[in-house]
Amino acid sequence: MTARGTLIFLVLGLALGLAACGRKAPLDTPYEAAVEARKEAERNDEPLPPEPKRPVRDRPFILDGLI
Repeated sequence: MTARGTLIFLVLGLALGLAACGRKAPLDTPYEAAVEARKEAERNDEPLPPEPKRPVRDRPFILDGLI
């Protein structure tokens, strides 16, 4: 294999490896993650983390239109 072929092979391997990372699901908000952690602690009979506070409301940000 030539140096160019080796480089292409490494780049493709890296691209495929990075494409496989992560999970395909919606993102959790900090509140949802805290609620889930609390439920998990209850199921495992562990000390409970503090009860999360509900978010006040989601205020729009000036750059939200770009996303």
